[in-house]
Amino acid sequence: MATGPELNLATTFASLMFVVILIIGLAWLIKRMKWTGIQSGPSPLRIVRQLSVGQRERIVLLQVGDEQMLVGVTQQNISLLSKLDQPLPTEAGLSGGDFAQQLSTMLKKHETK
Repeated sequence: MATGPELNLATTFASLMFVVILIIGLAWLIKRMKWTGIQSGPSPLRIVRQLSVGQRERIVLLQVGDEQMLVGVTQQNISLLSKLDQPLPTEAGLSGGDFAQQLSTMLKKHETK
């Protein structure tokens, strides 16, 4: 049978391992749920589409209320590329190829101005 100090060390180690596993499990759960706090309703800001243009660079189409904005996102900053005059459809009918084609057309139009 274990004596007092050996039993104390074993229970301390087991408690420590339980706390570490609990912290890791809760961190994984929060990350998995993408829990950012309590929100009071649907957000007026949402990502409609995004297109990767590099390892850590993206072009993102944001829906802000009734307006759509094209934003460039890098690791260091976020830049407004253009504010769309005519919003692109946000329904499921918009496929990735259509988005890329409309994006390149809009960017070419924006460069000629």
